[in-house]
Amino acid sequence: MSQALFIGIDLGTSGCRAIAIDSDGQPVARAATSMTAPSRDGDKVEQHADIWWQAVQQSMYNLLSQIEVETVKSIAVDGTSGTLLLSDDKGKPLSPALMYNDGRSQIEARHIAKIAPRESAVHGATSALAKLLQLQPGPGVSHALHQADWIVGKFSGQWGISDENNCLKLGFDAISKSWPEWLEQLGVNRNILPKVFQPGTAVTEISQQIASQFGLPRNTEIIAGTTDSTAAFIATGASQIGEAVTSLGSTLVMKVISDRPIFSPQHGVYSQPLGDQWLVGGGSNSGGAVLLHYFNQQQLIEMTPFLTTDQATGLNYYPLINPGERFPIADSHKQPCLTPRPEDDVVFFQAMLEGMARIEQQGYQLLAQLGAPYPTNIRSAGGGSCNPAWTEIRHTMLGVPMLKAKHQEAAYGSAVLARQGYLDKQGIYS
Repeated sequence: MSQALFIGIDLGTSGCRAIAIDSDGQPVARAATSMTAPSRDGDKVEQHADIWWQAVQQSMYNLLSQIEVETVKSIAVDGTSGTLLLSDDKGKPLSPALMYNDGRSQIEARHIAKIAPRESAVHGATSALAKLLQLQPGPGVSHALHQADWIVGKFSGQWGISDENNCLKLGFDAISKSWPEWLEQLGVNRNILPKVFQPGTAVTEISQQIASQFGLPRNTEIIAGTTDSTAAFIATGASQIGEAVTSLGSTLVMKVISDRPIFSPQHGVYSQPLGDQWLVGGGSNSGGAVLLHYFNQQQLIEMTPFLTTDQATGLNYYPLINPGERFPIADSHKQPCLTPRPEDDVVFFQAMLEGMARIEQQGYQLLAQLGAPYPTNIRSAGGGSCNPAWTEIRHTMLGVPMLKAKHQEAAYGSAVLARQGYLDKQGIYS
């Protein structure tokens, strides 16, 4: 087993990343390929699926050139959550892919709101279900596929395979593990919905054609993947109940591992399965984008050594660029609070960091009030995780150990799933 390798592929909107890890979880090779950005026209955000496959192929060729190809055992793919397209029975796209942030389906979202349970992940114009209604599948349509699903089909030649995390925004009920009956009230054709697997489950083998194309073993396993955000969570190494991950990117995303799901739409709280556990969390509109609205990256780097983390500014900011918040306060009219602004930019910068740490604290406290565990520790991901002063401010405010993420690449999380699925199957059939 020491020579076995497992490949994870991460698809975003502007690029594809691939990584190979060994049986100990150590990365042995990486590759990345950029893609043409999605086309935008107001709320419409589209991309052609062929662009994804071109990027996947290039990343695979680059990755496989660095390793012994015959040692590859399995592949798993993650993609952007909520991205959807229609295909025929052979996987040929019959529509452009409506990307995760395509928000044109306002009328469809209102229709869904009248039928779907409040705790479902299908609400909002950017949900995969709203996109499915927008696309109005007709004769010749065999499959509704997410980004990761379509790539799995390209690798395996089998279409209509998906995973629990990608399917949440399409209406899949992760508790009953089924497509709910209320979808029929929306006119959804169940026959085009994918077969859903738990992430990290061996679902099929690579097609002979693709195995020959890449020189891969003909018994290479294709493992059910996940969404990009869940893959990134897995990559951090958090795995036990109570362990949490905060993504300090353009926005703040907080997730904690729970033994049960928590659904509270009025608080912006959602849950998704993680094996036998659950990821419970929410996302704030505050985050790095607010900092970069006032300062450039170089200014932030230069100011950081002058932050006085042992002495709070006393300013009670709620850093937002525009009105509106999702979590821990679900209020579309929530106003930014960034006043009074001190003359010293360093103090202003620190006050914004304190405000964001306070939002993070309030977020985890709210999750605990709703029944999730308060974090036993927090791993940090995203660009903000590199700022030691922010880490110290957060540690002081949240009162739990701040751990370094094991890895921050979503592709690594998918590789972990690829390894898990292969080893689980070996255990079952050995």
